Amino acid sequence: MNIRKQALAAAAVAFVASSLSSCAVVRTTAKTAYSVGKLTVGIVSYPFSRDEIEAIDGLTPEEAHRQGRVKNAPYVVHGRTYIPMSVEESRSFSESGIASWYGDETRRKPGGSITANGERFDPDRISAAHKYLPLPSIVRVTNLETRKSLIVRVNDRGPFVDNRIIDLSAAAARKLGFYRKGTARVHVEVVSMTADATP
Repeated sequence: MNIRKQALAAAAVAFVASSLSSCAVVRTTAKTAYSVGKLTVGIVSYPFSRDEIEAIDGLTPEEAHRQGRVKNAPYVVHGRTYIPMSVEESRSFSESGIASWYGDETRRKPGGSITANGERFDPDRISAAHKYLPLPSIVRVTNLETRKSLIVRVNDRGPFVDNRIIDLSAAAARKLGFYRKGTARVHVEVVSMTADATP
């Protein structure tokens, strides 16, 4: 690589680092590419664990889990209150939008990560996070670009990014064919809303 290309690459990396440092505290799973001439610098960042949830139904997450008040209780993330749907409202729920994935960052966390539903998160298992569906729920996620479809259990909250509708585990993203890309346009529809919601 000649000196000019090295300088351009360094400038691109510096720009990306500066942009990321000035972003809001919510991380996304999107892959962002910055092009400088023929050089492309790709950055993939991951979401925080669901430890970022500050309160559930006015209680600490631990106390809410202990009392079983998680299925559709209001919760707070970064000062913003989210009010999930009732079980009845969610029965006919469907939407289309952008899906992302999360999970690899939990491999570096001692003891792993706990979902908003109080379960241990495993990025190698099929699961998902949704801001408003009751926990747990069973949904069918269809990649509108590849037409691949997957039944997924929602047991977590997120993604806390306005233009994302669902966060899938790394394993689910691989099954749906967008793990490397980072995001995909999908259709989500509820297929089961039972007490234990097992697919």
